[in-house]
Amino acid sequence: MVKKVTSFDVARRAGVSQPTVSRALRNLPGTSPETRRKVRQAAEDLSYIPSDSARALSTRSTRRIAVVSEELTNPYYPQLVEPLRRLLAERDLRTVVITDSEHRSIGPEVLADGSYDGVVLTTTGRQSRLPRDLTELGVAHVLANRVLDVAECPSCSVDNAGGAEAISELLADLGHCSVASIQGPLTTSTGRERAAALAEGMRRRGVPLRRELTRRTDFSHDAGHRVARELFALPHPPTAVVCGNDVVALGVLSAAREHGLNVPGDVTVIGFDDIPMAGWPLVDLTTVHCDLESLAAAAVDLLLDEIAGHRGDPVTQIVPVSMVLRRTHAPPRA
Repeated sequence: MVKKVTSFDVARRAGVSQPTVSRALRNLPGTSPETRRKVRQAAEDLSYIPSDSARALSTRSTRRIAVVSEELTNPYYPQLVEPLRRLLAERDLRTVVITDSEHRSIGPEVLADGSYDGVVLTTTGRQSRLPRDLTELGVAHVLANRVLDVAECPSCSVDNAGGAEAISELLADLGHCSVASIQGPLTTSTGRERAAALAEGMRRRGVPLRRELTRRTDFSHDAGHRVARELFALPHPPTAVVCGNDVVALGVLSAAREHGLNVPGDVTVIGFDDIPMAGWPLVDLTTVHCDLESLAAAAVDLLLDEIAGHRGDPVTQIVPVSMVLRRTHAPPRA
């Protein structure tokens, strides 16, 4: 059996002490450039791989960050998780993705066992107890893409209200008076804020949303498809459908095709998020662009402040959005 190379072996080869090896490989103060060079050369000669577990014992840091995400089959979440991973890696932090779902809810026992230096929560409901539990257990954490009704920790979100306002302005300018709204769960800040701002924006423009054209569902293609089929089967179907996100909008486009409806000639369809698929020529969805790079950067900065102990009153950062006009919107037929 091949003997595993340890930091003591590196120390003997470099002619220094084991603590010096540890400091040199982590670029800590107290070692000269020449010592660091000798230690690195010795480590390379011996094919030495530092142990994360040993490092955690000596520094009380695992260099791991848990990112709680929905299942990655939802195309929105990879677009948020990847910039989080990249930005954390630039700071020598590893990302561990933990998927949350209605069938497997993530509790504090998974996140507070000492395996992680911090946690990014991207699926948290408006009244979730999890952030409070993590605070009480001393686990640094932030919310990304979600906010709580009562702020418990730092959070960052896109400007959901601003995006919905832009949609209502577009529809009013186009002359739509029969507008359907398919929005996400009320238990999420995303679902609540987008729905409320759209309803208010349309009301102020003299086009109040009618109850029979308003639906709540989960943020999925199948849910959007199912609800849109109901709407298109009505005696007086809507001339425009506003969706809580792009994935729901893809389901609506599928239902429109099944019903023989032309988009945008017969019905306007508008999404929210601007996931990559929304820009594919086959889809060309009019939607609200959310800058997930900026959202991820805000989340990482907030989390690093938390890990460093710079905790004050919880802050919420809002990332601006913009309307992207593609080919699924038009005035209603005369």
